[in-house]
Amino acid sequence: MSLNEKTYQNKDVLELLNEIYQVEVAGINQYLHFSFMVMGYNRIPIQSWFRSNATESMTHATTIGEKITSLGGHPTMVAPKISESGDHSILQLLHESLKHEEGAVALYKKLVDVATEMGDIALEEMAREFVRNEVEHVDEVRKMIRAPETK
Repeated sequence: MSLNEKTYQNKDVLELLNEIYQVEVAGINQYLHFSFMVMGYNRIPIQSWFRSNATESMTHATTIGEKITSLGGHPTMVAPKISESGDHSILQLLHESLKHEEGAVALYKKLVDVATEMGDIALEEMAREFVRNEVEHVDEVRKMIRAPETK
């Protein structure tokens, strides 16, 4: 692979990493907001769960930001716009969480493909770990949305 090909691939991966970074930064804001808006008798455990997700998004953003700089890039300072339905029912917040997590899974899977194509095993392994984490979140949110079975 020539230096120009490597630079081109690096540019592509940096753009993707910056997109992922923005999604994780948006997750921090979104999950914190959700934690403030939870009301009712289930507030404490659900608020705690949202705050835990905000913390995890910050950890992911930090890891991705470090990867961007290690590849010679510059993490974006542009904050993504986050849509809000205005409906703060727990079920709606969970549906919005599910949409966010599914979007993150898609981006991390794309990163796995790009890293595999580049032959960057470390980046591929990091991306696969993030896919696993995000898929676990999707599964958990789907369980939370699902109505309990009655006999």
